Amino acid sequence: MLDQLEFSGDLWMSPGPGGWTFITLPVECADQIRFLAGGRKAKSWGMIRVETSIGSSTWRTTIWPDKASGSFLLPVKAAVRKVEKISAGDRVNVEMTVLDEPGT
Repeated sequence: MLDQLEFSGDLWMSPGPGGWTFITLPVECADQIRFLAGGRKAKSWGMIRVETSIGSSTWRTTIWPDKASGSFLLPVKAAVRKVEKISAGDRVNVEMTVLDEPGT
């Protein structure tokens, strides 16, 4: 695994189908992630595998590139939101590690 990042971000809900909930990463973190990932992509479309923690919850996911912000979007699944008692509009502290390879 590579260096760990820490940041705060606001949860927001996508207006599209499914009601995904995201945190937009600060642009400074996105620049660091691009450097750490060194061009690796877990899947097409520029997604990058990460391990993420909010409160006592830790999970592995992929962050999605976001052209509008020039950063990445972190999807926050319902199970995490429920355990951590957080919802859209809440500001949360996030710890994130960019994974060396898909599946690690």
